[in-house]
Amino acid sequence: MFDVGFAELFLLALIGLIVLGPERLPAVARTLGGFVRKARASWVSLRNTIETELADADITAPIKEASEELRRIGKDMSSGIPDLPDLGDLSLQPTEPTATPPSTEPEPAQEEKPATNGKGNDNNA
Repeated sequence: MFDVGFAELFLLALIGLIVLGPERLPAVARTLGGFVRKARASWVSLRNTIETELADADITAPIKEASEELRRIGKDMSSGIPDLPDLGDLSLQPTEPTATPPSTEPEPAQEEKPATNGKGNDNNA
């Protein structure tokens, strides 16, 4: 983070020893160590909280989207047939006449009339 090496730490310890003296330096170092430890713990806690919230948001976003879509579908179903898109001038009628297929049912038999001799009388008479 700060990219502090051994030489920089040694220089800071030497300056601290000169400024504070040998009696107060251990107490100040202990206090500074406590502050650094608390700062690191706070940083780790903050980072974990942010990661958890982001993970929850990533999980809940698709669930919320699916829930909204289901509600929309439910409204469409409850309101009846949903509006169909305009298909333009599409006709369901064929454009060319087609031949009708032959019927598979047999034609009814015609009744035979008795033969007459032309005078309206039966031949039997």
